[in-house]
This record gives sequence, C-alpha cells and structure tokens, in this order.
Amino acid sequence: MNKRALITGINGMDGSHLADLLLDKGYEVFGMERRSSSKNRTNTQHLEGNISFISGDLTDQNSLIRVLKDCNPDEIYNLGAQSFVGESWNTPEHTSNVTGLGVLRMLEAIRETDKNIKFYQASSSEMFGRMVENPAKETTPFYPRSPYGVAKLYGHWITKNYRESYKLFACSGILFNHESERRGHEFVTRKISDGVAKIHLGLADHITLGTLDSKRDWGYAPDYVEAMWLMMQRVNPEDFVISTGETHSIREFLDVAFDCVGITDWKDYIKQDPRFMRPAEIDVLRGDSSQALHKLDWKPKTTFKELVEKMVRHDIKLLGGSS
Repeated sequence: MNKRALITGINGMDGSHLADLLLDKGYEVFGMERRSSSKNRTNTQHLEGNISFISGDLTDQNSLIRVLKDCNPDEIYNLGAQSFVGESWNTPEHTSNVTGLGVLRMLEAIRETDKNIKFYQASSSEMFGRMVENPAKETTPFYPRSPYGVAKLYGHWITKNYRESYKLFACSGILFNHESERRGHEFVTRKISDGVAKIHLGLADHITLGTLDSKRDWGYAPDYVEAMWLMMQRVNPEDFVISTGETHSIREFLDVAFDCVGITDWKDYIKQDPRFMRPAEIDVLRGDSSQALHKLDWKPKTTFKELVEKMVRHDIKLLGGSS
C-alpha cells in the first residue's frame, strides 16, 4: 500500500515542489488549502487530478482534526504559514496565530487522532536573525528579528516539546533561504527576476527594492524539499539545518539576473524605497548543513548562478519572450 501524505500550504512554492517529489515516489498526496471563494492554484495547476485538495485551516482546531480523519495520512508536512517576513510587521497577530499557534493545533490534532503520524515542521533560518554564530548550525542560539521569526521559533520549540513529551515522530527542518520559478511576486528574488524579464522585454524601465546589501544563503527549492522527505524517512526524528553554506548579497543576485539579459551595469534600472525596508533588518544569514550531509546524505545540487538564471529565464518565457 502506498504511503499517504498531507501537505499544508500546498499552493505555495515548497508545497507544490514537495507534491511533485512525493508523487514521483508513489505517494497518495493530499493538499490542504483554506476554503475561499477563489483558489490560487497557480503553482499546483499541473497537479490537479493527481492529488486530492482538502479544505482545512491552521487557525481552526476542529477543521484539522476533520482533515486528519478524512485523509488518514502517514506523514504530514506542515508548510502552511503567513510566510512573507515583511508582512509580519503589518499583521503580527495574524502571523503569530497561523505560523506559530497553527503548529500547536496540528500537533494536537495528531495527538488526538493518531500518534503514529509522522510530522515535519517547516522551521526557518529567520529564527537565527541576528546571528550569534556564523554559519549557524543546529546548536546555534536563536535570535529572531521579526514577528515571523518569533512565530517560527514558537512552532519549532512546540514541535520539539511534543516530540519529547508525547513521543511523536516530529522533526523540524531549519531551512535557509530557498527560491524557485514558483516563488511569489512579493518576495525580493521574484521581484528581481520578474523585473529583469520586463525590462528585457520593454515592459518596464526599473525595479523598486529596499536594501541591496543584505546577504542570504540561497538554495533551490526542489533540492530542499528532498531534504524534508529524507528527514521523515529516518527511524528517529531529528532537526536539521538545510543550507548551501554560501552567502550572496542582493547586489550579487542583481548582477547574475541582469547578466542573463546582457546588462552589466544595472544601477540606472534600480530604485530604492524605504517602504521596503524592515524595522529590524537582518544583514547576513548563512547555514552549516554538515549534519544533513553526514546523516541524510543530502547536499544542494543547484548553484546560486543556476538558480537565478532559472528564475529569470522562466519569467521571460512566462511574459511571452524567448528564454
């Protein structure tokens, strides 16, 4: 009998890539989405007919219990969250409710329904925030610098608490920044790839951004969802940092993106707006994923340059150009 997996946040970047992976491995996949008048299935349109969409809400305990009873999963991948860091400053209470307490509600649903269900929590490098140790590893102290980072930290610790208190198979992947062609347009990486594509095609003359000096450890989302799956196949649950170990600035991202369309000096195409600056900015995030290499035999396959080029070429093609 094939395994059954439930993915929250199915319509997001990670959720759709994880569904692709699990289908390839023979899983029966259920994708949880909030009930709404209009579904945003841009990332999952190709999955319709291959997975089962199921209505549930991380802010509603009873809906989660119903979901688990309806799909009877072997594995749950909790990727659902208010996931835009910048927005968490505007809606801190909502972010805390969904991104933080939503994890508790799902763990409680597992405890009440079937304690044999394996649970994966999508933790975040934003929990490290003002990095106490660089690069950060599993034992590095946390210092979140946004409501999103604080909410993710609650989800991370409540997962560990339920693992130790109720003997659940519950693990967290502390994923550093990862991107793909399916990233939402509100994120800086997609703003850049989409903006470069529009400039190349004559549809725009500039991109408006915030700070250009932040450095991030950027990987490719399809590589990272494989790490999620590997964590869930272990005999004993354990938390892992997933990263490339490299840092690149937003300026470097712009260098590669504009180089894809033959522009080497991009300064005249960029405008900066204080509205896109965070109240508490994180300058550098870099991870040490040596434990994942040692215990999961996982390492990233896609380079930073390849990632950026994939995104730009995809957006050129999406806008009707030739990539």
